[in-house]
Amino acid sequence: MHKRILLRARKGPFDVLSAEETYERDWIGKNTGNLVFSHAAHKLLATSTAEITPSRFRADPRDADEINEKYDVFVIPLANAFRHDYAKRLTSMARLIERLKIPVVVLGVGAQTDVDGDLEQLRPIDEPVSAFCRAVLDHSHSIGVRGEITENYLRKLGFSAVEQIGCPSMFLHGDSLRIEKTKATLGIDDRLAFVISPYVKALAPLILHHHQRYPNLRYVAQDLYTLGTLLYGDAPKLRGKTADMPIHTSHPLFVEDKVRMFMDPWPWMDYLSGFDFAFGTRIHGTITALISGIPGYLLAHDSRTLELARYFDIPHRLLRDAPADVDAAQLYAEADYTALNEGHKERFARITAFLAKHDLGLSFADGDSATRFDEQVRQTVYPPAVRPVSAYSPEELLTRIQWLRDETRTLQTEVNTLHARSLRGRVKQAVAGRVRRMLGAR
Repeated sequence: MHKRILLRARKGPFDVLSAEETYERDWIGKNTGNLVFSHAAHKLLATSTAEITPSRFRADPRDADEINEKYDVFVIPLANAFRHDYAKRLTSMARLIERLKIPVVVLGVGAQTDVDGDLEQLRPIDEPVSAFCRAVLDHSHSIGVRGEITENYLRKLGFSAVEQIGCPSMFLHGDSLRIEKTKATLGIDDRLAFVISPYVKALAPLILHHHQRYPNLRYVAQDLYTLGTLLYGDAPKLRGKTADMPIHTSHPLFVEDKVRMFMDPWPWMDYLSGFDFAFGTRIHGTITALISGIPGYLLAHDSRTLELARYFDIPHRLLRDAPADVDAAQLYAEADYTALNEGHKERFARITAFLAKHDLGLSFADGDSATRFDEQVRQTVYPPAVRPVSAYSPEELLTRIQWLRDETRTLQTEVNTLHARSLRGRVKQAVAGRVRRMLGAR
């Protein structure tokens, strides 16, 4: 039976947008990690009878009637949505879901607190989280959560229909995932991908150490702020500033052309497949390495990253317990992928059962649907990695400047149109007001 799926995603896996467009309109939802799990969810659901439409992250309660008419189910892959600065969006989503008449399925939502799983920190958002869960469970059999910490949180709020299913991103290749270390030890000339959260300042000594020791280290960035810095340099108020973290163009990783950022998961994975090891605080940076087939290691700094590492048996340490001089070679040596490899099929069976319970098909069980998805990926030409501005030729920079000029002209035309409409509206109001006054005077 044909199934029309509305999928919460900023963009679809075959929507090709330039780095400039991506930055100006935020087609990554602030972080390219969002695309890794939303596009993996898209692939999982892409059966021969499924028609999948990305929601563009729109969650307006006024859209309920249109959604009810156009779609058969609303699937919501979520990351760390149970956090303080997401409460308003949760409330908006809950109000939309309350008005829906179709099933709603939540894939892999997580809570964000400290690495100790302190649920008291989440007390201020208990009500918006509860309202969201009540709305979902009125339209769903259960809620799929990332791991144990989030399950405990929802059970504490009184919800029992909760299932741990991890994150769709780890199932990009279905039940096939095997990580092997191809080297006995990591050498200083090996290729390392550092997946850094720029706001985690405790990483600064690790960045300095690894930059000095490993000449083939690359910082693979994910956030919108860094994309803007790569494309256009430092923001006006930050020009000339320096920091130990790679957040300014003055940082050695920028100066030496050792920063890369991708607009889509697929070229990102191709790039990482040529590395020997990936490590750092980014959970989806680590996962992208793993699903690219290379060893990854997580330095967990909060519950949202820790519970996924535990669920999937991803080698990890708590960042607070890692010495300032810990070396990637140590992390590589201690990383053991046995549990990750041996438990993957069972975890895939768990998310498969979850999808079946919610009447959703699975591409891997639908003939060659998953293979056809992969073939479409291979035939799609995605933008290359974005590098620091200094790495580009004058011709390439001229193309970027011309894009900005064209964009500015388009925006100015739109502003002029809006201004003209506003002016006409004010003239009409003034005339109507004068007519009313004249009639009133009579």
